[in-house]
Amino acid sequence: MSRLEMTLIGVLFFSVLFNVGLFLYARMAIVRLLTFSEELGDLQQMITSFANHVSDVYGLEMFYGDETLKSLMEHARSFREQIDTFEYIYSLTEQEVSENTPDEKEEKEE
Repeated sequence: MSRLEMTLIGVLFFSVLFNVGLFLYARMAIVRLLTFSEELGDLQQMITSFANHVSDVYGLEMFYGDETLKSLMEHARSFREQIDTFEYIYSLTEQEVSENTPDEKEEKEE
C-alpha cells in the first residue's frame, strides 16, 4: 500500500469514528431534552392545579377577602405565567400525548 492509501484509510477511520460519536451524542442530547420537556410539562400542570386550588379556597365564603390567601393566589398565578414562557419546551412532548389521545378515546368507545 502506498502512503496516500494509508493516509486515506486513516482519515476514513477517524471520520467514521467521529460521525458515530457525534450521532451517539446527538441521540443522548435529544433523549435528555425530551425527558426535561416531560418534567417541565408535569411541573406546569402541578402549578396550574395548585393555582386553581388556592383560587377555589380563596373563593370560599369562609376565606373570602383573606389577604394572605389573596397574595398566595397572585403569587401562584405569577409563577404559572412564568412557567408558561417555557411552553416551547414542554410542548415537544405534549404533541406526542395529543397524538395518542384520539386512539385511546376510540379504544374506550369500542
